[in-house]
Amino acid sequence: MLVLASKSPRRRELLALYGYNFKVVTSYFDENSIKENDPLELVKKLAYCKANSVKESYPDDIILAADTIVYVNDKVLNKPIDENDAYKMLKYLSDVKKHYVATGVCIIKKNKVYNFVEKTTVYFHDLRDEEIWEYINSKEPLDKAGAYGIQGKGSSLVKKINGDFYNVVGLPISRINRILKKIS
Repeated sequence: MLVLASKSPRRRELLALYGYNFKVVTSYFDENSIKENDPLELVKKLAYCKANSVKESYPDDIILAADTIVYVNDKVLNKPIDENDAYKMLKYLSDVKKHYVATGVCIIKKNKVYNFVEKTTVYFHDLRDEEIWEYINSKEPLDKAGAYGIQGKGSSLVKKINGDFYNVVGLPISRINRILKKIS
């Protein structure tokens, strides 16, 4: 059986879209216990630790864990703490024009570990304050890293991307699908 070590509704939707039967098991791994300055190494380690913590309870299953971050110049933008924090993040992303979304993925089957990072470049439009506040008032950005969701109303903030769209959503499903087909 496939075990998704994530409570993310977007990850569940993407796995379901590909027709996977899976069980959701939330990892309670303490993400703050990982101290890493390199954003790519950070998400890779977080995904591995989440998967490994769930593997202990499901040793015979395939475990899939992921962690997604938004970053600029090695500065990670987490989920906003409130609407003002969301505004600051979105204004910053608009001003810098280009940022990155990285998803660390770990798939474990018995003793075989597939641990990788998918990185996508995202370019924002020049955003007016009114646009930013209109988006924030939708409440959509308040539970998302970097304060936006590309799969929803946040798509209007994005000028273009270079890379995997679904990686920005939170799960590079194409690459994951290829690995799962190979090991199942």
